[in-house]
Amino acid sequence: MKLKTVLLGAVASVGLAPAAFAERGADGHVNIIYWQAPSILNPYLSGGTKDLESASLIVEPLGRYDQNGALVPYLAAEIPTVENGGVSADLTQITWKLKEGLKWSDGTPVTSADVVFTAEYCMHPEGGCAQLAKFDGVEKVEAMDDLTVVVTFNQPKPNPYSAFMGGESPIIQKAQFENCMGAAAPNCTEANFGPIGTGPFVVTDFRPNDVIQMEANPNYRDPAKPAFATLTFKGGGDATAAGRAVLETGEYDYAWNLQLAPDVLARMAEGGKGTTVAAFGTLVERLEMNLTNPSPDLPPETRSTVAEPHPFLSDLNVRKALSMAIDRELLVEVGYGEAGRPTCNLVPAPALYASDNTDCLTQDIEGAKALLESAGYVDSDGDGIREKDGVKLSVLYQTSTNAVRQDFQALIKEWWGEIGVETELRNIDASVFFGGDPGSPDTFQKFYADVEMYANNFDGTDPQAYLAMYRCGNEPKPSSQWQGENINRFCDPAYDELIDELARTGSLEKRGELAKKMNDMLTKDTYTILPLVDRGRVSAHSNTLGGVVLNTWDSELWNVADWYRIK
Repeated sequence: MKLKTVLLGAVASVGLAPAAFAERGADGHVNIIYWQAPSILNPYLSGGTKDLESASLIVEPLGRYDQNGALVPYLAAEIPTVENGGVSADLTQITWKLKEGLKWSDGTPVTSADVVFTAEYCMHPEGGCAQLAKFDGVEKVEAMDDLTVVVTFNQPKPNPYSAFMGGESPIIQKAQFENCMGAAAPNCTEANFGPIGTGPFVVTDFRPNDVIQMEANPNYRDPAKPAFATLTFKGGGDATAAGRAVLETGEYDYAWNLQLAPDVLARMAEGGKGTTVAAFGTLVERLEMNLTNPSPDLPPETRSTVAEPHPFLSDLNVRKALSMAIDRELLVEVGYGEAGRPTCNLVPAPALYASDNTDCLTQDIEGAKALLESAGYVDSDGDGIREKDGVKLSVLYQTSTNAVRQDFQALIKEWWGEIGVETELRNIDASVFFGGDPGSPDTFQKFYADVEMYANNFDGTDPQAYLAMYRCGNEPKPSSQWQGENINRFCDPAYDELIDELARTGSLEKRGELAKKMNDMLTKDTYTILPLVDRGRVSAHSNTLGGVVLNTWDSELWNVADWYRIK
């Protein structure tokens, strides 16, 4: 267990440029544009990045990951470790201590009761918490005094930094949300659209799928921050318009996730109003295979579980053939250039956890045809579509509306057509697709299609909670308000055993081995997930916006309190 202290001791201070302001609000207004518009400001009711990041301006965790992936305290006085006594020697408990004097934006004190409540809120069996994997292995959370919280795990946990760490797991106010537990959670519109927080800004007006108006939090813990008195968070449109608004017209100060072809981005940068920032992390564009039958003739509960397997995607041979037909190198060239790398891994980084799997990198159309043929899928009527037992290989392939993603769809449809698979393409407005509305049939969680494409990543550098998303029972379903992280409804007891083993393993080398094995189970062993591109994060900020530090390990807006206007 010698290596465990390396993991538990990975703590550093935030190294940021000094702020060029002396008092809160002195620099006026700042404009942010996300072409995927937020639909809710409660991170526990949405897995969409645009919702998580907009909410991170308002609600905060106990600790975050900095631009290097190191753990840094936010609401906590320090990051607990074995060395400082914050993590028990047997690794079954972690003790968090809040900073003194913290206040919610309404002026009331932040206490350990709020931390305990946050755990109860997410772990409620009827709540459908979108971040439940963050609490995997948590047995209980107790308030020892007003500033001290003890989290007890059901087994030794060498990586105890999941619950309350990173932008996906912030602290919410008990007084505001205590009547919003369980099945009532989605109905608390006022709280979900305007959470009381500890972050640098508070919501003054929120129009879902459109725009958020904010102002500086009068009770923010640093009296000199934020530099901006007001903030507009504009959502919607497309990546092209967002890029132009910063790089060409200067209308906005910050544009997120410029998922654009490299030549398009280069032309925009010639506008001279802003600059792009880019970094690689763990963001993977991939295809998810639906293992359940999405037929509209079935009731919702049946469509959400493997009780009714998919009529042909439940066959490994079909999933593998679909992967073999894809030219990932060409996808990178068309969509991302130097800001992308072809990958076969769901977890592409850090190197410790990245599998050496490269099997998918070579396109093999003929091999895919032969595989389907040997599995009994033949084109018996000459229409170009293979079938077996009367079931045609015809897929509905959905993703969000975005030029690069539609280019990917067109190419993949062509390749699948070559191997005898008919493909219907569908694109959905990103604000809806990545939204958490349990009443919408079009969310990526509901997955009313055969194949869907998107990208996401995980907080920090350790993939434990990310891989735990695919635990049996963690699928979105009606009883969980259609929240859950096991999007494709994968379920393998052997995989669940590995989740538990990873949770109690301290050796970094062994943790790496387990994570690689789990990655391979989801990808090259079962082809449940087809990774396509390891995407670099590309965003842009105006030439007059200072303090921006791109962070691929946490919310991209993690240090907005340190932004300022360059005079």
